[in-house]
Amino acid sequence: MAIDKTLYDRLGGKKTFIHVHKIFYDKVYAHPWLKKYFSDKPQEILENQQSDFMMQLMGGPKTYSGKTPKFAHQHMVITDELFELRSQLLSESIKKAGINDNLREEWLAADRALKQALVKTSEDKCVRAYPNQLILNFTK
Repeated sequence: MAIDKTLYDRLGGKKTFIHVHKIFYDKVYAHPWLKKYFSDKPQEILENQQSDFMMQLMGGPKTYSGKTPKFAHQHMVITDELFELRSQLLSESIKKAGINDNLREEWLAADRALKQALVKTSEDKCVRAYPNQLILNFTK
């Protein structure tokens, strides 16, 4: 393994990210708890946005033009438990895509680095992007 290769390159490039995120969002949209957070979003759009974001994060092309994770999720109550559930589904998806355990752990470490920007334990820690935006809280 060449040490100068990015994680993006070592994972196999764009096709890997697209494949993993298809598997992952199939799981998310089928999950009785997680799917509630995405009911108003087309799955394919989220797959593409997540792929673009993670490719850029892992040294790939800079094609992501969306909001930062903190601002994209600022109106969602995301508990530690919910974040861990999401991480488990991501881990399963990476494994199902045939990625070896070392690379899977590197991917998950990059993903876990976003936890602080996402986790909010109550509605009072959420922020509306516009006055009538709903606070999404499916933890009750």
